[in-house]
Amino acid sequence: MTRNLILGAVLSSLVLLAAAVSFLWTPFDHSAMNIPAKLQTPNAQHWLGTDHFGRDLMSMIMVGARTSIAVALVAVGIGMGAGVPLGLTAAARKGSWLDEMIMRGNDLVFAFPSLVIAILITAVLGAGAINAIIAIGIFNIPVFARITRGAALSLWEREFILAARVAGKNAARISAEHILPNVTNLLIVQGTIQFSLGILAEAGLSYVGLGAQPPTPSWGRMLADAQTMVSFAPHLALVPGTAIILTVLGLNLLGDGLRDWLDPKLRMART
Repeated sequence: MTRNLILGAVLSSLVLLAAAVSFLWTPFDHSAMNIPAKLQTPNAQHWLGTDHFGRDLMSMIMVGARTSIAVALVAVGIGMGAGVPLGLTAAARKGSWLDEMIMRGNDLVFAFPSLVIAILITAVLGAGAINAIIAIGIFNIPVFARITRGAALSLWEREFILAARVAGKNAARISAEHILPNVTNLLIVQGTIQFSLGILAEAGLSYVGLGAQPPTPSWGRMLADAQTMVSFAPHLALVPGTAIILTVLGLNLLGDGLRDWLDPKLRMART
């Protein structure tokens, strides 16, 4: 187990723990306003301070973690659930019109920056967490389709696949029974990376007002609310900004560590 994997797992676990605990307990009601206590810096009562409405920042960060994780996790699930079958199909039908159609569709989505596509979709469908999930999920589909197709193509010429063909198995059965299990490690690593990108995308959409809507806390909207008060209350931006940085860093380190740990060639090099 590499150092990156351990550090990434620790940081990711802390964020997941904060989100899980928020279902049962937060220091204060995250939506309760207390104007006399507004803009307090971190202290014994409010460990991370309060915002311009007197709301406890630690409570908002904990519930905001729940929002970010839910949006990113479901979006990755959509991307993986649709993209993996498309990639397996394209690899099994290499050179056919179906393969060409799938890959050109991927190229069309990749021609535009992911955040621009997400903003366009949420602007059309309306602001909200559900539409943010749809927007981020749609961009994840071609990512998983391309990754799966590339990995599957290298397997279709292997001896065990030729043996499966001789045994009379069709392309769909070979993809499900032989190709998919051999690309699962790669998909797990890619899923971790897309999860971190999903959290960044959710924060970006919330920052421009197209993500989760009030009173649901969101790290991106907390940053947006803080931008006019950074000069006299920098903790308003530092707290959600640090939460985003540590979460994305932890997930990226986790993905990097998983790649090293799951790659058989790297495992052999370490032994």
